[in-house]
Amino acid sequence: MIDSLYIAWKYVSFYKARTATLVACVTLIAALPLALELVLEESERQLLSRAESTPLLLGARGSALDLVMNSLYFGDEVPELISMRAADDMDASGLATPIPLYVRFQARGFPIVGTTLDYFDFRDLHIAQGRQMALLGECVIGAEVAERLELKPGDTLLSSPETLFDLAGVYPLKMKVAGVLARSYTPDDLAVLLDLKTAWVVQGLVHGHEDVTRTQDDSVIIKRSDNNVIANAKLVEYTEITTENVDSFHFHGAPDDYPLTAVLALPNDERSGTILRGRYLDTAIPYQLVVPGDVIVGLLANIFRIKNVLDAVILMVGVATALALILVFALSLRLRQHEIRTVFRIGGSRLTIFRLLGAEITIIFLVSGLLCGFAMIVVDQYSAELVRRLVIG
Repeated sequence: MIDSLYIAWKYVSFYKARTATLVACVTLIAALPLALELVLEESERQLLSRAESTPLLLGARGSALDLVMNSLYFGDEVPELISMRAADDMDASGLATPIPLYVRFQARGFPIVGTTLDYFDFRDLHIAQGRQMALLGECVIGAEVAERLELKPGDTLLSSPETLFDLAGVYPLKMKVAGVLARSYTPDDLAVLLDLKTAWVVQGLVHGHEDVTRTQDDSVIIKRSDNNVIANAKLVEYTEITTENVDSFHFHGAPDDYPLTAVLALPNDERSGTILRGRYLDTAIPYQLVVPGDVIVGLLANIFRIKNVLDAVILMVGVATALALILVFALSLRLRQHEIRTVFRIGGSRLTIFRLLGAEITIIFLVSGLLCGFAMIVVDQYSAELVRRLVIG
């Protein structure tokens, strides 16, 4: 048998191109379903882990999936907005602790997450560099944001406008990076977190401008009296909040009406959660209270239905490849009739021929198996990062 393997090795190493093609076909057919299985398992683990750690999520009636993906994974699809009053009402009920979220804007391609300090405790997020945000206009960035944008505490980050031409006159906000979060291997690594008021500044709902009572530019004044000063649109709005102008920022309208995308609800206990869910069952109420874990389980069920289709396609491709390999070996036998006759002339039997061909096939499948195993090790090593980038991030 050793002699057969030696001769087979010499043969396959001489015909490198043909051998490489056969090895590649066998490796791909074996590796694709296994890699797909690993990636799907990691996707399920990451999606379920974050969803199951979030008890309840309040948002506007509509797509529960968009609400969960935007609130938990900071997806691009923004659900219908609700008001800050929804969070206040939940807090007043005494059944749960509300954590408001406003996930709508971006900064250089990364989601801006407006929330409160309770969010950091809930997600167990810790500051690795710098300090926690404390002033209007400050933000805390995830580890991946800091790495990709090469930012550190003390640097600044500009918010991105929703559209190229913002007719509402909302200017990008220049935010100061107060701190960088420790890597958590969650979507928070890819987020820019800031206070709700700062998020509303980004939208233009909280304004800061020159003190019209002290301005020396008469071109911005429409009317001046002892009790009132009326300015025109030429009045300069700040795009950066500093210690000098922070006092000039003020709300327009009632803060209770300011927008949110969702509210994370942390019930006091199981009974409180059940009572709270019952209060939002009435379809006449414009809000829905969803269990993120149930929503993600439904999503995964759809994903695995798609996986069954992919498995069937891969199986058919595998069968076609196996038939092609059989055809290649059959044609190879016809082309190697001269070699086979030589083996017979030197005293070889049919068993010798079968042993030589079996050794060649064994070598090809052994090399393919080694390559497939190496590929699986690589996929398993980087599957978490791959899922974060392609599925979640």
